[in-house]
Amino acid sequence: MTATPSVAIIGAGISGLTTGKQLADYGVAYTCFESSDRIGGNWAFGNPNGHSSAYRSLHIDTSRHQLSFRDFPMPEHYPDFPHHSQIKQYLEDYVDAFGLREAIEFENGVTHARRLDGGGWELTTQRGEQRRFDLLVVANGHHWDPRWPNFPGEFSGTEIHSHQYIDPRDPLDFAGKRILIVGLGNSAADIAVELSSKALETQVTLSTRSSAWIVPKYFAGQPADKYYKTSPHIPFAWQRKFAQVMQPFTAGRPEQYGLPTPNHKFFEAHPTQSVELPLRLGSGDVVAKGDIDRLDGDTVHFVDGTSDEFDIIIYATGYNITFPFFDEDVISAPDNQIDLYKRIFYPGMDDVVFAGFAQATPTLFPFVEAQTRIIGAYAVGKYVPPPVPTMHEVIASDTEFYTGHMLHRPRHTQQLDHFLYEHDLRTKELPAGYARAQQAGAPEWAGVDA
Repeated sequence: MTATPSVAIIGAGISGLTTGKQLADYGVAYTCFESSDRIGGNWAFGNPNGHSSAYRSLHIDTSRHQLSFRDFPMPEHYPDFPHHSQIKQYLEDYVDAFGLREAIEFENGVTHARRLDGGGWELTTQRGEQRRFDLLVVANGHHWDPRWPNFPGEFSGTEIHSHQYIDPRDPLDFAGKRILIVGLGNSAADIAVELSSKALETQVTLSTRSSAWIVPKYFAGQPADKYYKTSPHIPFAWQRKFAQVMQPFTAGRPEQYGLPTPNHKFFEAHPTQSVELPLRLGSGDVVAKGDIDRLDGDTVHFVDGTSDEFDIIIYATGYNITFPFFDEDVISAPDNQIDLYKRIFYPGMDDVVFAGFAQATPTLFPFVEAQTRIIGAYAVGKYVPPPVPTMHEVIASDTEFYTGHMLHRPRHTQQLDHFLYEHDLRTKELPAGYARAQQAGAPEWAGVDA
């Protein structure tokens, strides 16, 4: 048995890099397997492994003030809402500052992970190798496998997913086209704004099933998320109610600029951040419609009884949580549902942990940083999760707390509030896990040779 495990990390995106840094701080050796020739995952624009959903004009929707890692602040000269190239450079600087690059094996992703009978994992890599490790960290991201809707009928024009969208000329020449964008998340809003420029001579329609509450990026001259921080000392339902009351005073109601009435209250679905979409809607450059009823050649029929003809449909309909290296009967996430204790531990498997699988408000970066404190402590025996039955009970209560008020959609299965989550880990879960470790002793790793 070994005191510290041999560790494999799948993916060198935000989650994999942050986990590697924390493990290194604890003195735990690890290998990070990355299928691409570069770090960054979703933030590596044009990533050759196809896992980046970044488009050329993409700026992050969270301000750098909320985005930065605690131990590596974002540069002061960065704008409030950095471009994807600046986020990528920030991650490159993070890797170099903490010496993480040497532990990454590029163009050697994990193609299959088999759990060993005696504990640990046998990994098959792109190079055809078979490597064994005590502990597996799953950090392959959840914004790379496009989710497509299934509407009745067939469309005779061109259909793409927003994952494929680069700019008004790539992967298609969108100029002069009749375009329907399906969805109303941040990507749908950005693409609708970009393609509705009068210079392109397009006709852009936005179809939404649930509609959405639009939140501004600036409030009182400051990034609006500077004012957002939930408190663990006030009931979460009260804080949501206050936000719901205040929303019309800060950004108005969606109907005021042409969107359908949302079928949910504010914060009962992930809000959409956009400065420009309300202006484009109010200017008539984008026309909003409700859900699609059926497709018929180049005609799309909507549930309100209207119809229109289109050349292109862009489905901005989200992503599947997918683990292509696991056999489905071992670990999978049907309908984006995977029950993880504190969004990290898979009950019944003590040799696998997950990093980054959440739709965290306001952002993923500090959320993952909070997770890795648990992962690092677990690897060196300073944290132990509770028994499996307790884990299931807590998963159920946490799910109800974070998502019980949300629309029941695949997009919201992993929704949570970072501030409340981080406070829970720091003040309750880490101390409780340390006490369990003191009582039960550190995990006994199999000593698998990597």
